Amino acid sequence: MHLTLGHSPDPDDAFMFWALASGKCDSEGYEFEHILQDIQTLNERALRSELHITAISIHAYAHLLDKYALLPTGSSMGDGYGPMLIAKQGSGLSIEDLKSRKIAIPGEMTTAYLASRLLLGDFDFEVLMFDAIPAAVERGDFEAGLIIHEGQLTYEKEGLELVCDLGVWWKEETGLPLPLGGNAIRKDLGPEEMTKINRVLKRSIEMGLEHREEALAHALNYARNMDTALADEFVGMYVNDYTLDYGDDGRRAVELLLEKGAAAGIIPPVEHLEFVK
Repeated sequence: MHLTLGHSPDPDDAFMFWALASGKCDSEGYEFEHILQDIQTLNERALRSELHITAISIHAYAHLLDKYALLPTGSSMGDGYGPMLIAKQGSGLSIEDLKSRKIAIPGEMTTAYLASRLLLGDFDFEVLMFDAIPAAVERGDFEAGLIIHEGQLTYEKEGLELVCDLGVWWKEETGLPLPLGGNAIRKDLGPEEMTKINRVLKRSIEMGLEHREEALAHALNYARNMDTALADEFVGMYVNDYTLDYGDDGRRAVELLLEKGAAAGIIPPVEHLEFVK
């Protein structure tokens, strides 16, 4: 069976799917077409049910309940770290200041934006490609930006300063990791196929963790502005035990984030989360 598999062109996703993409992992008869696009684009494609399996923002899942189920593997959880609200070095901006500033964000359906809304309330923003945000803030096009992916490790050398780490804020508020992204699968594949596909994807993640050096070498092809050590640190942040399975804390974190988002009127209510068995 031919399956489309969407994920971000980032070192953590590349690490997760190294074994599958390189043919080192038993695909159990499936042929996976890897489609690499930014997370906002993948969220939008999921709304149209275009891909069989896709990385999505947990924020976006509130709009996908009728089409997709969450796979228990492949999540990105920020356990005491996560997307960051940043400004130019020396700006002295506070969290309170950001409420009245125009902020560059990587997409309206990203979890980073949802978390920012929960922290700041409604605020003025403009959507940019995620990798264009640091330079736009450094140039002065925006007083603040919301950064994701490798920007969380490279912002200081780009002349930026941290105003708020949303993963730290969320952990202090809830005691839970911040659920940023997950892998979703189209429900029209049926329960048996979904379970089998999850098994294949989990095996790929396990093989990456077991053969870290080889998987990291592959991931470096997608590591913008990162050397091996920094890429390894980034992969370690987002490919870990939570990636193998959300666990009780991860599932509760997803429920709580979506509950808070609905209570704030940002997303529709989510009555039931569907995880593939």
